[in-house]
Amino acid sequence: MTDDTTPATTPRPETHSRDVPLADGGSLSVRWAGSTDRGRKRENNQDSFLTAYPLFVVADGMGGHIGGEIASQSVVNRLEELAEHGTVSPHDIDRALTLAVSDISDHPDTTDEGTGTTITGIYLDVTDDGPSIVALNIGDSRVYLQRGDQLMQVTTDHSLVQELVAAGRLSEDEAETHPYSNVITRAVGPTEAVTPDYVRIDVQAGDRYVICSDGLTKELTDYGILHFLHANDDPADATAAMMVAALENGGRDNVSIVVVDIVSAPSTAPRTQPTEI
Repeated sequence: MTDDTTPATTPRPETHSRDVPLADGGSLSVRWAGSTDRGRKRENNQDSFLTAYPLFVVADGMGGHIGGEIASQSVVNRLEELAEHGTVSPHDIDRALTLAVSDISDHPDTTDEGTGTTITGIYLDVTDDGPSIVALNIGDSRVYLQRGDQLMQVTTDHSLVQELVAAGRLSEDEAETHPYSNVITRAVGPTEAVTPDYVRIDVQAGDRYVICSDGLTKELTDYGILHFLHANDDPADATAAMMVAALENGGRDNVSIVVVDIVSAPSTAPRTQPTEI
């Protein structure tokens, strides 16, 4: 077991970028960075993340022995294969997750019944009608969107406390400290495929996305996340600053963070609210 003084061992993330040509002759500029750390309380890191344009994902594994690592890495490996094709769709992701379920089930070290993983992220969908962002999630890892001075949680947690909040039986503040706050109601595991929720979001220049495991949100409030985004223009700097803060605030869990920036986008993009697919 690590102690509270264990220093951060995370390599400093690097910022990557891509200029994306659009059908109307314009272009879209995207940049990103990602990082993961085992935290200060866990002996191993069961998180995995993917930054492979056009797909950006965080997976938070769970399960005894190395089950969580197997589950999260199996999902990321299948999604990385998908990203290499250059185009992504909900159907493609569903198929990749089905293959990941088989990989988890077939792995010789998958022995714990609690083996599974959350999955959350975004992908850039560029069509003749214009670009958009599609967010996806299973479990309680999250996607946030910073637009101007506002930070909104795009995904909805698949968790027991979120169901209680939706039913009006818990407040948001009570949910944060509820003893069952870590109980999730949906995950990718070795027994059956699970379909993510999908939300489509219009693309606006200046938008910033934070994709994270609950190791970050256990240690930073939404206000704290927004603070570090405002204080750090570069995705790598923002990622590193949030990671340091999460570890200094306790680092009770593995922490994974991906920051994706829409640097420039067509000015004619419509301003609409996120919509479920």
